Amino acid sequence: MSRIASVAEYLRAQARRRLDRVDNRDDGRNARSALALLDAAVYTESLGDDDPLVEVLAEAGCFGPRGYGDFQPGEQVARLIRSWESGEPWQLLMAIRFALQTSSV
Repeated sequence: MSRIASVAEYLRAQARRRLDRVDNRDDGRNARSALALLDAAVYTESLGDDDPLVEVLAEAGCFGPRGYGDFQPGEQVARLIRSWESGEPWQLLMAIRFALQTSSV
């Protein structure tokens, strides 16, 4: 599986997690989040493995120590993805990139 496909699969898994979640009075928050994450997964798949985001993710260790494992974000990025409710797919990816770049400074 390519690194981009691994990121997209992670986003899909998080969307499924949000769809399976039942919260009283969430006012559609879980559904909105699931749709936003699914949109981000589809958008991510349109990127190539040579996209600059992939390099940032690899440098941050999100694909394992050698850079070729499954996508496993650190806690900061995982929390960002779990809390994503709306926005354009590229905005989520830019937020991930920004979070990784600022945490390594």
